[in-house]
Amino acid sequence: MTSHPAPAGMHPREFVAFVAAVMAVNAFGVDLMLPSLADIGHDLGVSEANHRQWIITVYMVGFGAGQLVYGPLADRYGRRIVLILTLAGFVGASIFAAGSASFAALLGARLLQGLMSASTRVLAVAIVRDGSSGRQMARTMSVAQMIFFLVPILAPTLGQLLLEFGPWRFIFYALGAFAALVLAWTLVRLPETLPAERRVPISLTTLRANYRLTLTNRYSLGYAIAASLTFGGIIAFVSLSQQIFVDGFNAGDRFTLFFAICACAMGAASFLNSRLVERLGTRLISQSAVLGLIALSIVHVAVIATGVETLWSYIFFQALSMTCIGLCGANFGAMAMEPVGHIAGTASSLQGFITSIGAVVVGSAIGQSYAGTTTPLAIGYLAIGFAVLGIIWVVEGGKLFRARMG
Repeated sequence: MTSHPAPAGMHPREFVAFVAAVMAVNAFGVDLMLPSLADIGHDLGVSEANHRQWIITVYMVGFGAGQLVYGPLADRYGRRIVLILTLAGFVGASIFAAGSASFAALLGARLLQGLMSASTRVLAVAIVRDGSSGRQMARTMSVAQMIFFLVPILAPTLGQLLLEFGPWRFIFYALGAFAALVLAWTLVRLPETLPAERRVPISLTTLRANYRLTLTNRYSLGYAIAASLTFGGIIAFVSLSQQIFVDGFNAGDRFTLFFAICACAMGAASFLNSRLVERLGTRLISQSAVLGLIALSIVHVAVIATGVETLWSYIFFQALSMTCIGLCGANFGAMAMEPVGHIAGTASSLQGFITSIGAVVVGSAIGQSYAGTTTPLAIGYLAIGFAVLGIIWVVEGGKLFRARMG
């Protein structure tokens, strides 16, 4: 079995775990507070239920916008120092969020948290890309994501436990504590992965050239947009999960369990992808998953239209849809990075910006359409599936299931 290339001084397994922990800072930032949204809304005077989704959405806006900055900085100064400074910033933003006295102040803190955590996405990809590419990179990222997807499974339950011992503000203190642990791990164990000779001075000319290369390469741009659409499906589910399970199906006492089932499906998909991608390729797996998402969504829309949707039918279709989405993420990311690996930091930041902001737009459009039923989510997933299939068709020159580039 192929090992995962790791920086000097780190065991391959430790490296994968470290990458997963870095990615988990962002995942905890989104999922840990889901059980507390109603409490936050009540405490800070938010009367409209759909407005509570902004606690997630504003964070993701910061997460997307911040990625434009960290790529060039990481290419110029190295990965390690940028990660250290932004993790420290995330700790400070978490403390600020915990002390918020108004909903506006909380949203400001969430925006700052997102801006700081944006580095985790850019640097996780860039650090892995510094030592691998193609199918090998996809495999390493899939194993890291498999561990990373344990966070959505565990985070709501951990958030619920924190609420048993104190107010919702405890959740933000816990976020700061976790980021501090990852910061300590970085300080003690992570060496610099970008050699000095590969560092690129920051200049408008260089940035324009790198951005142009990233945006004009059809694989880089096309698969970044495809990733944004599938990620938008995840944002929509996360934003709506508390309302659907608690308000829609009156299953608040089992919310964390049902959320974990759907998140576990994504973790299983990443595990499966890590085992198969080097043998089957990124294209075969991801394109099959997109077709699966379309087929599932058509059936789900039909179930809703006929009036036979239940809690269990929703969980069934949602879990399988998340499986399909889970088989797309790492593969789309690896294919987008393949032609621009020599400018990994800048390319990762721009692709991350496209992916995150696009996901916010898609997820918000679906989430704000919620009116008490699962219809917007099912129709949204169907639209995402067809849109991604169309993008793949254009990117691949009208051919599917090609073996080229992964």
